[in-house]
Amino acid sequence: MDLSCLPENPYILLTPGPLSTSKTVKAAMLRDWCTWDADYKELVQDIRARLVALATPEPGYTAVLMQGSGTFCVEATLGTALPAGGRLLVLANGHYGQRMARIAECLRIDHVLVDFGETQPPCAGLVAKTLAADPKISHVAVVHCETTTGMLNPVADIGRAVKDAGRVFIVDAMSSFGGMPMDLAALGADFLVSSANKCLEGVPGFGFVLARRQILESLAGRSRSLSLDLHDQWRVMEEQQGKWRFTSPTHTVRAFSQALAELEAEGGIAARHARYVENRRLLVTGMHDLGFRTLLPAAWQSPIITSFFSPEHPDYDFGRFYDGLKSRGFVIYPGKVSGADCFRIGTIGHVFPADIRRLLAAIRDSMYWPRA
Repeated sequence: MDLSCLPENPYILLTPGPLSTSKTVKAAMLRDWCTWDADYKELVQDIRARLVALATPEPGYTAVLMQGSGTFCVEATLGTALPAGGRLLVLANGHYGQRMARIAECLRIDHVLVDFGETQPPCAGLVAKTLAADPKISHVAVVHCETTTGMLNPVADIGRAVKDAGRVFIVDAMSSFGGMPMDLAALGADFLVSSANKCLEGVPGFGFVLARRQILESLAGRSRSLSLDLHDQWRVMEEQQGKWRFTSPTHTVRAFSQALAELEAEGGIAARHARYVENRRLLVTGMHDLGFRTLLPAAWQSPIITSFFSPEHPDYDFGRFYDGLKSRGFVIYPGKVSGADCFRIGTIGHVFPADIRRLLAAIRDSMYWPRA
């Protein structure tokens, strides 16, 4: 296909998703698919198998795709996995952990929220103590990369505490899966939730849940929702070999298949992770040279997105700073930390070190940053 006919994007998305995608991923959406057709269902089955292979070499896991944003998949997981008499422990240190507690509240799921604050990681030791003190807690949920700040949470340590206590472990890896090496089985995760439009560099339209098959098989009839019934969605995909229960996002699915092929061509998750790490290294080094400070210490920082304190400078205004960078070809994120004036810059997606260098040049040339 001649890709020269596709328009150029006016800017690069330096966000945690949706994010910038390749022209070939976008071009994959230029034909239509029938959800009942064998070719399309084979495509779905191939995606499911490849996702499991990316997640762990261990047997016993399966994948289910779900229409909607990643939050739809989180809600489907919580609403299906939790039994009527169960209790959910939510570990929060940002907006997306808090969102899981909000989902539990809306679904009338008995839950306990432990909030560690936006600039501290969850403590596995406290998790172990909480589980020992409350035997009614049946499930524990945590965000892997909390994009409120860019913090990478210690999910392996938390997973050990959860499994030592014999509870079910749910990991929201929305912004990290595909961009960081991880082993679902080694983490002790029974459910891992992510989305097509994050580190796997697809486009928005669906998310997915990687689950321990034995547990997922036991969840028939438990869901609190018809459309977000994770078990029934999985059952139909299994029995009808890739068929979705309701209309599937066919164009997004085809784009995602292309995105997976491009991940493999890049060298897999390890190679993509290395690119993201280099993107972030260049970003942080360059921003420090320009006088900006990061919110988090380096030990807690993910390569996904980085929070910077807003400069204390009379000429600085985030709106003007944002518009100035957008006019130069870059879109960044506002801050989301309640106790600090920040902005965020993502380093994932179809973004490369040369793009980060151009961004730094644009910031350097802008009038809205504090000159040394």
